[in-house]
Amino acid sequence: MELSSWFVRASSIVFLSLIAAGSVGCGSKQADGNDVAAVVDGHKIYLTDVEKYYQNQTSGSNQHPVGEQSTTVKLNILHDLIDNEILMRRAEKLGLLATDEEVDRKLNEIKSPFSAEDFAARMKEKNITLDDFKRDIRRSVTIDKVMNKEVTSKINVTDQEISEYYNAHRSEFNLIEPQYHLARIFVTPLPNPEARNQNGKAQNQAEAQKKIQMILTRLESGDDFATLAMNYSEDTQTAGNGGDLGFMPESSLHNTDPATRDSVSKLKAGQYTPVISIVNPATKQFVGYQIVKLIAKEPAGQREFSDPRVQEAIRSQLRDHREQLLKAAYYEVLRDQARVENYFAEKILANNAIPK
Repeated sequence: MELSSWFVRASSIVFLSLIAAGSVGCGSKQADGNDVAAVVDGHKIYLTDVEKYYQNQTSGSNQHPVGEQSTTVKLNILHDLIDNEILMRRAEKLGLLATDEEVDRKLNEIKSPFSAEDFAARMKEKNITLDDFKRDIRRSVTIDKVMNKEVTSKINVTDQEISEYYNAHRSEFNLIEPQYHLARIFVTPLPNPEARNQNGKAQNQAEAQKKIQMILTRLESGDDFATLAMNYSEDTQTAGNGGDLGFMPESSLHNTDPATRDSVSKLKAGQYTPVISIVNPATKQFVGYQIVKLIAKEPAGQREFSDPRVQEAIRSQLRDHREQLLKAAYYEVLRDQARVENYFAEKILANNAIPK
């Protein structure tokens, strides 16, 4: 375990991850001509679905795969869709298929950071319908339920295992420099189309200054920093997570702009800086305003096993590693038990050439 990962709190950013598997049904190999890519226990996966996901996956790339590379990508996509279909069939047997209520709840959770217009625009950009998206959510929720019941809920990490790991890796818990846990609220002088919140976007520097001063006033009045960040910050990477930047080593702080470095170095845990103007060092142009909060500061030195955070970090890592191993084994067992016919792969072998 790397020390930097011990304290880092990953920013939770909502992504529209689109596994575009279409409707499935029973039928023979020839029932739909050449459009059947594979059949899993009698349930079809169509080439149009593979192509749909392929187009979505490669649409943002400057260099599109061609020839053998393109076919390899499609084979990998089909492999994932087959695995998902195997798990869906397992969910049927266990009575764990996602309900309409669970799907709607997850959909609302995904949509919550966006305005209705922004969400619709992103769906259009990804060339996916709401029905497609809900079908993907149903599959994702279902697979999570199966994995939780069959794998995750059965994982147990003992206190002895945690102790043994610490004794074998004690040096990894010796921080060579202090760590700063920071959060920020960032405001720009121009509207950022990638920013998810729509609250009072400034059109110029004067409006940006007015907005950041309003935020500072609300902070001074006792408003919650994370809530204000979620509602007003235009940092696309951290706003959805309450402005949380995670832990930063002291040497990294020294590489920031002087105003931020000097202001943060004077803070105590729980305090925030005055408004800081950010200027691009290369162009000397104004970029925006920010307010930075020091959530916590960890001094350099050895972290002892008695520290609850040390034990929790080890427990979490051991669980994650064990979960990855058991999930991989679980997939293999289910795949061995399933009846899978991969016509796309058969066609590649039969033609001994790259299909068009």
